[in-house]
Amino acid sequence: MEDYVRIFDTTLRDGEQCPGAAMSEDEKVEIALHLAKMKVDIIEAGFPVSSPVQFKAVERIAREVEGPIICGLARSLRPDLEAARDALKPAAKKRIHTFIASSPIHMKHKLGKSPSEVLAMAREAVRMARGFVEDVEFSPEDATRSEWEFLRELVEAVIEEGATTINIPDTVGYTTPQEYLELFQFLKTKVKGADKTIFSAHCHNDLGLAVANSLATVLAGGRQIECTINGIGERAGNTAMEEVVMALRTRKDKFGVETKIDSTLISRASYLVKTITGMVVQPNKAIVGANAFAHESGIHQDGVIKNRQTYEIMTPESVGLKSNRMVLGRHSGRAGFKDRIIRLGFDPKPEEVDNAYQRFLEIADKKKEVFDEDIAALFQSETRKTQVEEKYELVSFEQTTGSGKTPSSRLTLKVNQEKKEANAEGDGPVDSIFKAIDKITGIYPLLSRLVISPVTEGTDAMAEASVTIEYEEKRVVGKGDSTDIIEACAKAYINALNRL
Repeated sequence: MEDYVRIFDTTLRDGEQCPGAAMSEDEKVEIALHLAKMKVDIIEAGFPVSSPVQFKAVERIAREVEGPIICGLARSLRPDLEAARDALKPAAKKRIHTFIASSPIHMKHKLGKSPSEVLAMAREAVRMARGFVEDVEFSPEDATRSEWEFLRELVEAVIEEGATTINIPDTVGYTTPQEYLELFQFLKTKVKGADKTIFSAHCHNDLGLAVANSLATVLAGGRQIECTINGIGERAGNTAMEEVVMALRTRKDKFGVETKIDSTLISRASYLVKTITGMVVQPNKAIVGANAFAHESGIHQDGVIKNRQTYEIMTPESVGLKSNRMVLGRHSGRAGFKDRIIRLGFDPKPEEVDNAYQRFLEIADKKKEVFDEDIAALFQSETRKTQVEEKYELVSFEQTTGSGKTPSSRLTLKVNQEKKEANAEGDGPVDSIFKAIDKITGIYPLLSRLVISPVTEGTDAMAEASVTIEYEEKRVVGKGDSTDIIEACAKAYINALNRL
């Protein structure tokens, strides 16, 4: 068995369970295609039985994404396993990932099952899954709070039934690196058939130890790590893929093994997931944060100028960033603009380049400098337009606001190419413009989330807005960008309504 750490990406399944991070079918496929370019080993595409939308997304990824193993999650229940089998049919390489709780607290309070019942259900599930596919992964949920001897018995049983990967999840982010390492050592030495099976880590970040715990298992012989881009996931999130990949690469002297990930595509992946989910990446986030390769201290700057290795343990280029800030302006031509888009990792269509170039010229007239981050943001915005039918389009708006005044907006929208106007007052400028949009569209959704973040530095920076709305049991996320934060919010709200 080849000795390297397999990357099992669960951004589209566990990552999507993060509140507010729901993705459309097209967005899931877009992320999956990029993960394939990165040479991710396994993509957990979703939980097919959970809804028709999930089933269809897994099926599309299985059909359209080549390279990685495509995986579907299933409880240890026949309907789940059959749904996973059916959704994965188009995939050239497929895996069913089945699980059942194994900790005393989960078995008693969640399942209402005895250990012997859980053992029988796990055996039956893996046996059934192996009848559907050759590659079966099994997870004893809440493994790190399970009794070790029962865990040994359970893992041994599912290996006998044909499980090819054994995942030992730290479901509630409870364990510590030393404890997790010892658990892996125990299972790898005590379980019959362990030498023929890949052991995997799946860690949550409740105590901020997900990456450290995952890396500890590599020292114990674990050869798969389950993770997400930007570490998104339930509660405090999951193991961050970018941190694991770069830790194994930077400290190969310590771990002795690496992954097969193309790390130069990491920054692009981070940006893609951030814009699609609306989950902002904190500036001091390792590897992909805005400050990850920034130096403000005079001592640090002096050291980096003399030798980058004084304060940089990896290069910006190794994760797909440019070490210098390349500036385009109003005099830059279309060819140079297209070249920059391609070098930023996009694969542009001619009409997307044309539309984005016109937006670029508008921004260049407003900003002193247009950076790579601005270009990535506006190009991403233009590609979103081609993916969503635009029933509503912002034409213009005017606002009145100030101390002691009630904010009001006058707005013009195109509705199916017909211009319509409305006036509205609100608690603030954003509230008033959203209410004006509601008046025109006749839709009054619940605004559950609004995030505004600058793309680059400075008061003239491009702003990205992400809006989450709920309407008639549907939840959608819209995105918009502009040098005007009110316009960015309006565009994001309209994008959400178009998705609705």
